[in-house]
Amino acid sequence: MKSSSTGGLVYSTDGGRMCPECRKPLTQCLCKQAAKAPPAGDGIARVSRETKGRGGKSVTVVKGLALDGAALNALGKQLRTACGSGGTVKDGVIEIQGEHCDRVLEVLQKQGYRAKRAGG
Repeated sequence: MKSSSTGGLVYSTDGGRMCPECRKPLTQCLCKQAAKAPPAGDGIARVSRETKGRGGKSVTVVKGLALDGAALNALGKQLRTACGSGGTVKDGVIEIQGEHCDRVLEVLQKQGYRAKRAGG
């Protein structure tokens, strides 16, 4: 007998397919809606430099923007292009390779975001 890692009911004759997380029918599932909600932010972009967990290499980090995934990816692309370096968007945080805090602040303020330097 094989055991599922999440366990529980997969299909019910009453409601059809069931969500493995909340165990409700997929038509009533709230898990997907919660995942699609934009991350909570106060609207102030905090720009800082981090080196932890990156082998001593610097990364410019932008946090605190309450944007959905597509808008955050587009902004990340604009910032990477403006800085001329690579980067990524993870968990509502934009990471840009290298020390580009001043340039990122300038670009964000030109686009109308409230941005400030954080963490020294």
